[in-house]
Amino acid sequence: MGNELKDLSKIASLDRAIEIADRIWWVGRYIPDDVFQCHCYLIEQGDQSVLIDPGSMMTFDHTLQKIESIIPFDQIKYFICQHQDPDIAAAMPTIDAMIDRPDACLVTHWRTHMLLKHYNLKMPFWLVDEQDWYLPLEDRALRFVLTPYAHFPGAICSYEEQTGILFSSDLFGGISDKFELVARDEGYFETMRPFHEHYMPSREVLNYAMSEVERVAPEMIAPQHGSLIPKWLIEPMIRRLKNLECGLYLLSRGETDIKHLSQLNQTLRQITETMMLSRDFKDIANRLKEVISHNLPIVSLQFYALFSGDKVLHLSPDTRYRGVEVKPGPEVEEVLGADRQQWQHIAAEEWGREDYCQITHSRGADIYIPLFAPGRGTARALAILHLREAVEINSDLDQVVRQLTMPLQVAVDREVVYRVMDMERRKIYERSIKDSLTGLFTRLYMQDVVQRLCEIQDREPSYQVSAVMLDIDHFKSVNDRYGHNRGDEVLKKVAQKILSSVRDSDMPVRFGGEEIIVFTAGKSTGQVSLLAERLRMGIESLEFEGLEEHGPVTVSLGTAMRQSGESLNNLIERADRALYLAKESGRNRVVNDSVEETSA
Repeated sequence: MGNELKDLSKIASLDRAIEIADRIWWVGRYIPDDVFQCHCYLIEQGDQSVLIDPGSMMTFDHTLQKIESIIPFDQIKYFICQHQDPDIAAAMPTIDAMIDRPDACLVTHWRTHMLLKHYNLKMPFWLVDEQDWYLPLEDRALRFVLTPYAHFPGAICSYEEQTGILFSSDLFGGISDKFELVARDEGYFETMRPFHEHYMPSREVLNYAMSEVERVAPEMIAPQHGSLIPKWLIEPMIRRLKNLECGLYLLSRGETDIKHLSQLNQTLRQITETMMLSRDFKDIANRLKEVISHNLPIVSLQFYALFSGDKVLHLSPDTRYRGVEVKPGPEVEEVLGADRQQWQHIAAEEWGREDYCQITHSRGADIYIPLFAPGRGTARALAILHLREAVEINSDLDQVVRQLTMPLQVAVDREVVYRVMDMERRKIYERSIKDSLTGLFTRLYMQDVVQRLCEIQDREPSYQVSAVMLDIDHFKSVNDRYGHNRGDEVLKKVAQKILSSVRDSDMPVRFGGEEIIVFTAGKSTGQVSLLAERLRMGIESLEFEGLEEHGPVTVSLGTAMRQSGESLNNLIERADRALYLAKESGRNRVVNDSVEETSA
């Protein structure tokens, strides 16, 4: 298929028709000093010939001359209008008056026909959606591809099957000061960028159109504007178009300079991509600083944000933007929670600007940008740009602030949500794994964690896992004589002693009532016995006010070393058996269980 395309590397003149493939001709007009060149294409098929995107009266005379240099104009039967804009269809009334043959027709989509019919043409319409999206010709065929909303609801492309050329209408079009009929390299994308950013309504629309183009796998793309795209450039152009943010005029605020808006769009897109791809707020803040540094002598960037009522979160490079709760200074407090109207009135009166202010000091200057949450009348966050020196307050700075305010607001809001969620998750997690009274781990959490320790030991038998089970002696008498509240105090104090006596890697668990198990790993039998004895002595030394008549609070302890392949339940049962023996033999003592004793 590709060998039917012509070598277009050396084009002598744009004043003549140019054959871009076998019997397919470029018959457009090059208009000097016009960044928006419009193209027209002829498919030579004898008296069944096709003219694609006929053009406007600015170009039609030249198009007619080029067509007549190839075939008589009356051999054209099909006039394809891929959408209805005047740069494509304004010449149709003139063409309609020139054509006498009754079988000539205007080929388009039904949605485009609803507008083109207002030209009151005598030429009938041939609607692609009523003809199975297929037009057979003399020695080839055209297949039509619907690309809705790119840029018009009924927009279509035309695919010539023999050569693989896709006549893409507005898609792949470009705006350029230096026109070339054929794109030379990937740099052509920069001519397509501003055209698609402002002409296509959204990235979703453009991505759908790109997927339809990929389905036909064209060998060449012939757009109505811009340059022809050879096969080797099609894939990189599609890939980059898929990532393009469109709907440019949504950002305009009255601005109509497409290049300026495109630059703004690129900046916002880069910031947005950073925010989307980066979970770490540090990356977001550093990227924002990099963008700002092109316009301002920025030293650092920090944020303050309200959360959970009147609490303040501080995000700064000093803490790698991890976010810490702080008590801010009076300057920050004055801004956070400020009424929007009040702030704008003060800022406009003092600094001549409503969106921000600049405060100078001996180390340079700070730009305060209050960030008002959508739908709220108060500043929920504050961005502070620390500058090496004060800058002129002018329209350029206004533009920088306008560019940054929305991304900053989104970034800070998102980070505050994440931080609050993290705090809540930590609270919920702590509640789920820790006993609320003692602070010891729960029995449910124990099952998962200790089971994993057992699996490690099964893989590495030298990795010892052990259990120390203890029970408060005569605890029922404490509850019966002094009440359950006092009993809870005893249990809580015993638990605190255990927590302060074990390693961070050990796992003390409230097993039930006053029963506690400490699981430990990596200790020998002798070390486990020493740990149990240390716990016994430490608890016995505790003092409890009001329990003098009861005497010292003591515990009985049983230990067991897990054997390779032993179940967790069996390990606990052996530790419990040792604890029972400690109680039976007089309490306030440690008894070690062993495999030999178990088997005996």
